[in-house]
Amino acid sequence: MENRILADAYNLKKLIREAEALADEAIMAMARLKQAMLAARQNPLVEGHTGQRALVRLTEAESQALAMSTNLLRVHDELSKVAQVHASGDSGVPTKIAAADLNAGQAEPERLRA
Repeated sequence: MENRILADAYNLKKLIREAEALADEAIMAMARLKQAMLAARQNPLVEGHTGQRALVRLTEAESQALAMSTNLLRVHDELSKVAQVHASGDSGVPTKIAAADLNAGQAEPERLRA
């Protein structure tokens, strides 16, 4: 049974890292998209306000992606706590996530309400 627990722990470790990497890739892709949108708007034949709504929507998507990334960090933190209890045979280095990183997105809803 202990081998099954360790196998599950290793699989979860791999998958959470994969999910975190994909979240980061999505954020980077949106940053590249925003950069390209802004560069296209610099064309002298294009009015300055062109694409403003698209930029606002993209900024909202970036904010949501960052919130997703923060929530994945919280999931990682919780899985690390579970692993300490149930997969103590794992000799790997425990994941330590700073409390500030885990709480990064909590002030955001309050700012948006103001």
